[in-house]
Amino acid sequence: MDQFIKWSNFSKIVPYAELFRQGLLVTVLLSLFTVMIGFCIALVLALMRMSNVRPFRALGFDKDGHQKEEGFLAAVSRFNPLAFLATAYVEILRSTPVVVQVFIIYYGVFGIIDLPAFKMFGFIKFDRFFPGVVALGMNSGAYLCEIIRAGIQSIDGGQTEAARSLGLSQVQNLRYIILPQALKNILPAIANEFVVIIKESAITYTIGVQDIMSAVNAVKGATFVIIEPLLVATAIYFCLCFPASKLIAYFERRMSHGDKR
Repeated sequence: MDQFIKWSNFSKIVPYAELFRQGLLVTVLLSLFTVMIGFCIALVLALMRMSNVRPFRALGFDKDGHQKEEGFLAAVSRFNPLAFLATAYVEILRSTPVVVQVFIIYYGVFGIIDLPAFKMFGFIKFDRFFPGVVALGMNSGAYLCEIIRAGIQSIDGGQTEAARSLGLSQVQNLRYIILPQALKNILPAIANEFVVIIKESAITYTIGVQDIMSAVNAVKGATFVIIEPLLVATAIYFCLCFPASKLIAYFERRMSHGDKR
């Protein structure tokens, strides 16, 4: 196996250009679906963490109806199961490696679920692609959760009071007033998460997803060349991430100018 860069080795990669093109398409689709799934999960998690569901609230009052400040029962009365579950989900997924999560989802969950074995666009294996999207989407949701929660909490509480005075329900207030403003504030962060997922999606080649790194692996196995296909993959990732980052920064500046008075 060649250990040094040789220009002649790049000619060996040319016959596999179609694999890199397919890998590029798979990486983009993987990132798009991951962010969409991650956003839906994150929105639910953020609302769970901000909820005020306390089923044992009554235990926090003494026999005279006064709120207890200390003690076991006071702590139990403040327990929010929804917030606890959401927090546990976020902390566990943010504190464990992505590759471990991908393997657990693919071998543990979808190992006992038979997915249809068809190919999208003629070459993307659904039974490999879908578990990769689910695993990355669950991981992305843990990070997007904090972004969405911060965006919702950044909205002035006076707007909620105004919505209540107009007779809007809590759901209507969230849908028509809070979320549209919060999304405007967090849109750059969500777009940045898309760029991060483009890079993190490389891990899915370990379960057989035909992304860019899968093309590198195929070239290495066929030609015994590794450095040159890695450089090609690096260039492709750079061409995806760098323009996207600059475009996000441009729109972020435009949005910040629009907020200035």
